[in-house]
Amino acid sequence: MTEVSRAVLITGCSTGIGRATAERLARRGHTVYATARRPESIQDLAHHGCRLLALDVCDESSIRAAVEAVEKSEGAVGALVNNAGYGSEGPFEEVPMEEVRRQFETNVFGLVQLTKLVLPGMRRQRFGRIVNLSSMGGRMTLPGGAFYHATKYAVEALSDALRFEVSGFGIAVVVIEPGPIKTEFGATALEKIRSLGTADSPYAKFREVLAHHLDYTGPIGALAGSPEAVAKAIERALTARRPHARYPVTLAARGFMGARRWLGARAFDAILRTQFPTPGR
Repeated sequence: MTEVSRAVLITGCSTGIGRATAERLARRGHTVYATARRPESIQDLAHHGCRLLALDVCDESSIRAAVEAVEKSEGAVGALVNNAGYGSEGPFEEVPMEEVRRQFETNVFGLVQLTKLVLPGMRRQRFGRIVNLSSMGGRMTLPGGAFYHATKYAVEALSDALRFEVSGFGIAVVVIEPGPIKTEFGATALEKIRSLGTADSPYAKFREVLAHHLDYTGPIGALAGSPEAVAKAIERALTARRPHARYPVTLAARGFMGARRWLGARAFDAILRTQFPTPGR
C-alpha cells in the first residue's frame, strides 16, 4: 500500500452525535463515510460531502459489507468512530432480558465486530484511529441505568485492553466520555421506561422520578451539552499527533466522574438518595 488511508467511518449518523460528527469532519476536509441502519435517514449528508453506506451494527453481514466498501475505495479504514448505540433505562428487575441482550448487541457486540474487521487494514498501513463513544456512565453508575452503564463500562474496558495491544502497529484507541447531551437519547430512554411495569409496581414511584431526570426538556437540560461539542472532541481525537486515552465532554461529566472517584460508595449512594426515592422504603 503506497498511500495511508485516513478515511473516517462513522456509525449511527442518522441523528445526534453521529450526524454532527459527520457534518463537522466533512466540512473540515476529511473523507467521511457516514452510515446508518436506514440509509434514507442520512441522504442529506451527501450534500455535506459525506459518502453514504448502510450499516446495521446488529447485522454481521451489514458490517462486513460496509468495511469492504471502504477498503475497496480507500485501501483501509483509516479511522473508525464507534458511535452507534442507545440508552435503555429502568429498574433492574423490570427490564426484560430481550432488551438487555439488544442493549449489549447494539452498544458492545456490534462495536467489537466492526473494530475486529477494520484492524487488519489499519495494521497493514501501520496507522489507524479507533474512537469509541462511551459516556460519563462508563465511569460511574446512576440508579435505573444498570444495563446501559454496564455496556459503557464494557466499552471502557475493551478500549483499555485494545489500546495497549495495537499501539505498536501505529493504531491509537480513544474513548469519548460525554455527559448529558441534547440528542434523542433522552427520548429513547423515556420511551423504554414508560413501557415497563405497572402503576402498582413497587418501582412505580422510582420510575416516575427516573423519567423526570431523563427529560432533557426540563431543568436537567440546563446541564446538557450539544452534539457539536462531542463532535469537536472526536475531531481532536482523530487529528492529535498523540491523542489522549480519554476525552470527557461537558462540565457535568467531569463533575460527576470526579465526585464518584473521590467519594466512597456509601457517600455517593447517600447523595443519590437525595435525588431518587429508594424502592421498598
